[in-house]
Amino acid sequence: MDAFVARSLDEIRFWSRIMKEHALFLGLGFRAEDTQLKSEANRFYTIFENIERRSHEYQLDADPNTIKDFNTEVRVAATNIWAFKRMVLGLILQCKLPGGTNFPLLVDHVSREANYFRNRLDELNSGTLEPLPDAIIDENIFFLKIMADHAKFIGHLLDPSERKLVDQAREFSNDFDTLMFQAADLSSMRPQSQTVPLLSQFVDENRVSVKSLRDFKKTARDLIEECRIKSIIHPLLADHVFREAERFLYILDMFDQSLSGIKVNKREILHS
Repeated sequence: MDAFVARSLDEIRFWSRIMKEHALFLGLGFRAEDTQLKSEANRFYTIFENIERRSHEYQLDADPNTIKDFNTEVRVAATNIWAFKRMVLGLILQCKLPGGTNFPLLVDHVSREANYFRNRLDELNSGTLEPLPDAIIDENIFFLKIMADHAKFIGHLLDPSERKLVDQAREFSNDFDTLMFQAADLSSMRPQSQTVPLLSQFVDENRVSVKSLRDFKKTARDLIEECRIKSIIHPLLADHVFREAERFLYILDMFDQSLSGIKVNKREILHS
């Protein structure tokens, strides 16, 4: 099995579905009169639905050159939806879409994920993935912000009468804001901060919080699907944010395994 092929297909299968759903959510948030924006969102939904379907047609023994071309094609689509999202953000911040239901932070949030996706495809095709110590810090900074945003969105989309759940969402928001600041501090101390003990503690602490948030999202998703709580959260959005928490946990587990292997070998990680 070619590691490049496996990694590429994994990234595309996960993120193309996310991009497809972003297009759906943005479309739902536009006003009835925003027909051109709705049409563009629908177009992106179709593009990424097709990419997602094709990604599952490739096998892990596919020709790496074929997958490299596929990555390039998908990167173009990711760049285009990123540009669309930034354009929409500009319209909202200039008060040109009054009455829509897309929060500015949500549009910024989904644009950051599109940018992350296209950068990952660039890294894969160029063979320039970050060294482990940098990847641990940078991936955590990215995903901790995503998780903090999710908590804020959940808190704002739950009905105000769901006071206990709203309070829980606010607590998660504060927790992940704090973790994000800690990650930024660790980042600014690079490369001296990139020792195995510090990075291991960093990963372990974040994983505890992500597991708690993941479980909260799962409960919220199930309650929403069963119509047992009051909210304006689309059931697919509830599942969407749950999957992203699962993705972050998967990445943290990979980092932990890598660090454990290095600890066994009694080596320090240093910035190269």
